[in-house]
Amino acid sequence: MLKGIDHRLNAEVLACLRAMGHGDVLIVADGNFPSESIARATVTGQLLRMENLTAGEAVGAILSVLPLDTFVADFAGRMEIVGAPGEVPPVQAEVQAAIDAAEGRPRPMIGIERYAFYDLAKTAYAVIQTGERRFYGCFMFRKGVIPPEA
Repeated sequence: MLKGIDHRLNAEVLACLRAMGHGDVLIVADGNFPSESIARATVTGQLLRMENLTAGEAVGAILSVLPLDTFVADFAGRMEIVGAPGEVPPVQAEVQAAIDAAEGRPRPMIGIERYAFYDLAKTAYAVIQTGERRFYGCFMFRKGVIPPEA
């Protein structure tokens, strides 16, 4: 265990988050997402796991160390529900709450059509699969920057 680091972040996830650069994309996926096959196409080429956590718990831990991009509107996205793209199920509301808490203000995610999400995921830096069992618990995050101290 380390001081100041969320205990839910394992060594592999921390190393990946640290290695990512500004603008790199991270996918946080539910247990039904084809994470293993899609992760092979990513920059890291391997699947990372946070299997004992819900999507909201995993995102809360990740955003405790990962800055989100402030220069783009697509800093975070959620997989849209097929046939109801504007609907936000509870799993997505929980992740939105984690984003708002980390940002200190409301910052809504964009919706991403299901197959467009799969295509985006294949170009991501990495995929982290959670233990989330609720449908549409798949999210995209674009890494931001940490400014210099004044």
